[in-house]
Amino acid sequence: MALILPDLRSALNVGSIFRTAEGVGVVKIYLTGYTPAPIDRFGRIDRRIAKTALGAEKLVPWEKASSFLGLLKKLKSTGYRIIAVEQDVRALDYRKLKLRKNEKPAFVFGNEVTGLAKSLLARCDQVIEIPMAGNKESLNVAVAAGIVLFRYF
Repeated sequence: MALILPDLRSALNVGSIFRTAEGVGVVKIYLTGYTPAPIDRFGRIDRRIAKTALGAEKLVPWEKASSFLGLLKKLKSTGYRIIAVEQDVRALDYRKLKLRKNEKPAFVFGNEVTGLAKSLLARCDQVIEIPMAGNKESLNVAVAAGIVLFRYF
């Protein structure tokens, strides 16, 4: 299982996702767009990520990818099924997603405010969503990641 995090704003959310990802055995996290990385391009540690990741950022392999679409092409060519977690008309309830025994899913979690762009969703193999019963229409991205990752752990 891999994760793709395009254009996340909050380093605290990124750190929290690293911590959850380590707990479920994610093999790699791909950071695209302006998503902050545990170590920036100058080799400095992002202390906000370290604060919430509690060392998981050193245990889960990660890569900063320059192009979301290029990354999708690379992952698909190596057998990954790209699954976006986003509210969309074609989204399936996350509890109904079926993964084959040896399937390699790569879950995509988008921006905390704007979500994933329609153009990016169109490139994903599947879209799933977490149904909401209250008045709020969405969850914090790190919370959503925890729910989905533990479902498919």
